[in-house]
Amino acid sequence: MEFTGSTVAEAIQKALKALKVKRSQLEIQVLSEEKKGLFGMPGAKPAKIKVNIIKDK
Repeated sequence: MEFTGSTVAEAIQKALKALKVKRSQLEIQVLSEEKKGLFGMPGAKPAKIKVNIIKDK
């Protein structure tokens, strides 16, 4: 599943809340870091992550 946020940390928090799991139960891949617009100008892009739930063996 993919999640976005204004920062990578925010995207991770959204994933944890949506999936109702602990961080240690997720495999997290950062697809893109957030990009801020120059001097608050348009062009900002959110951070994007991809997560997989680690199955217990």
